Amino acid sequence: MSKSLMASKKVMKNYLSELLTEPEAVEKLSQPSIAKQAISRPLAHKENQSLENLLKTVNEPQENTVKKGVNVSTFSKTDVLPIPTDINSTETHELPTKSYRKGDFQAMFFKVAGLTIAVPLIELGGIHKVDKTTSLMGKPDWFKGVMLYRDEKINVVDTALWVMPEKCDEALRASLNYQYIIMLNDSSWGLMAEHLVDTVVLSQDEVKWLDSSDKRPWLAGLVKEKMCALLDVSALIELLDKGSDIYQK
Repeated sequence: MSKSLMASKKVMKNYLSELLTEPEAVEKLSQPSIAKQAISRPLAHKENQSLENLLKTVNEPQENTVKKGVNVSTFSKTDVLPIPTDINSTETHELPTKSYRKGDFQAMFFKVAGLTIAVPLIELGGIHKVDKTTSLMGKPDWFKGVMLYRDEKINVVDTALWVMPEKCDEALRASLNYQYIIMLNDSSWGLMAEHLVDTVVLSQDEVKWLDSSDKRPWLAGLVKEKMCALLDVSALIELLDKGSDIYQK
């Protein structure tokens, strides 16, 4: 890996870290590994979903398109991001209660440009393998295009560009090896991912929850031990529908 590419990835990590923190001291927590846990209870229609089971449901591209292979052995461990000390905000506009805010819940972790992102499994709409997309005029740079799967039109998001548009330089963009489309609930939006990491059962106290939607509506909270962002899928869909990037312009 070139020095410029390594520098670009470091900049991206630092940038996301800044998004999750205010200009105050950052508490660095210890990072014990998260043991894989067996799921002991149903989780709505996503019950008993291991990463292996999810991989079996990944939708292949159509017959007349180029298929990209998946090497399960390349799934990598999560990177570490600092946890903000002030994330328990007392601001107004409380978020509506999510079903996964009660008791244990399962989340799937995926990686983009060295960063780890989590999505509650109950809000995962499906997984497709990356196929060719058709770009559309007048769309933001992070809008990769429309991908067709059978009769379904998927709006594909270049996740790295959405997270940090001005920091994702040419070297980093050229290095991205997107393999999957992570569908957001029942919407037509899908996030591009390089690797699927794992599915993990989380308890409520394993997440540092955000209880305000004012500053970062796309962020439900931070998974403490994994030190990564947990997406608020409904809020993210709303931002994408508006054509907003992470700055919510």
